[in-house]
Amino acid sequence: MNGYAEAADIKEEFSNGNEAYDVKLHYVYLLLCADGTLYCGYTTDPPKRTAAHNRARGAKYTRSRLPVSLVYCEPFGSKTVALKREAAIKKFTRAQKTEMISAHSLKA
Repeated sequence: MNGYAEAADIKEEFSNGNEAYDVKLHYVYLLLCADGTLYCGYTTDPPKRTAAHNRARGAKYTRSRLPVSLVYCEPFGSKTVALKREAAIKKFTRAQKTEMISAHSLKA
């Protein structure tokens, strides 16, 4: 999943005929830091959160590793599910995270 392409599918799941419900999506994202490390986080607005990180208003970890760029984003219809996925991704090895990014590049 690249995040934005999947978001429309999730919103479609919550539509009923011609009526669409206002669904707030939840995202797990990966940032590539200037020092080459990866940071995993949760948000409801990936571009806004990435900008906050780049203004040193994000996580303490990224403040000394600026600039950061958004390299992976995965949408969820539930905050609970998104947070569970974030916890799982944080346990991945760097190789697993890199493979996930390569398979679902945001630049595609």
